[in-house]
Amino acid sequence: MAGLAIKRKSKRSRRPMSMGDRLFEYGNFLFLTLLMVVTLYPFLNTLAVSFNNASDSIRGGIYLMPRIWTLENYKYVLAEATIFHATMISVLRTVIGTAVTVFCSAMVAYTISREEYVLRKFVTIAFILTMYINGGLIPNFLLIRDLGLIDSFWVYIFPGLIGVFNLIIIRSFIEGLPESILESARMDGAGEYRNFFSIVLPLSTPVLATVALFSGVYQWNQWFDVFLYNSSNVDLSTLQYELQKILQNSNASMTSKSASDAFANAGQQGSGVTPFAIRATMTIVASLPIIMVYPFLQKYFVKGMMVGGVKG
Repeated sequence: MAGLAIKRKSKRSRRPMSMGDRLFEYGNFLFLTLLMVVTLYPFLNTLAVSFNNASDSIRGGIYLMPRIWTLENYKYVLAEATIFHATMISVLRTVIGTAVTVFCSAMVAYTISREEYVLRKFVTIAFILTMYINGGLIPNFLLIRDLGLIDSFWVYIFPGLIGVFNLIIIRSFIEGLPESILESARMDGAGEYRNFFSIVLPLSTPVLATVALFSGVYQWNQWFDVFLYNSSNVDLSTLQYELQKILQNSNASMTSKSASDAFANAGQQGSGVTPFAIRATMTIVASLPIIMVYPFLQKYFVKGMMVGGVKG
């Protein structure tokens, strides 16, 4: 009976939509549809170019579907002998770097979120200052060299151990947790380590997933640190760096051909590739792992960003 009464009440509380409400709904739908198209079109266009004949792509006019289907672009990119080993290095640095960064950032964030920690403001300001003041490329290189990280896998992990932006997000989230939960645990004899591992970490899953996505994308896309510190060591090369070398080789090979000859051969089937097609193929190859992982973290990502940004 109570459920029936609530149902009748909800029906009475509904009012017919006015013309203004309908116009707002239609306008909102059109705006979101347009936003979706604008967001997806660059990726779909890049995907179409990557599957299109490279010489034919020079003509332009490719939008959502390839004009001449081919897999030659992917064969060219994946034909490099070092590409699969480099992919494994990228996966390792992404997994290890993300896990270590999230864990260390969470520990420091929990420490500076405690009001009883007398140096919390000083430590927070010291971390924030690093976002505005940077020693530069040469001092960083000298520091990495003096630490003995040149030609080492750990040069991908240690320099980015704690990200200040990630630290602020996690700290803001932890400060928003009910203090009564931690106080109850302390009354039961739990120490700070027990509170951190058993209470704070499980409750901070949304913001940790958000930071993990940030850190994972950063680690996966990095190639400049490979160029600086491990360019002479092929065993430590990453996928992004190998793709960058493929693009450079393609650009170099194109300089030996005239643009008029390339355009004259446009639309003909062939195994030749162009930097434009290679760039599109590289974008798809490099983006695919992140695209596959993101749906599993999306719900945590949205919640973590909303809750983590409440307090500064």
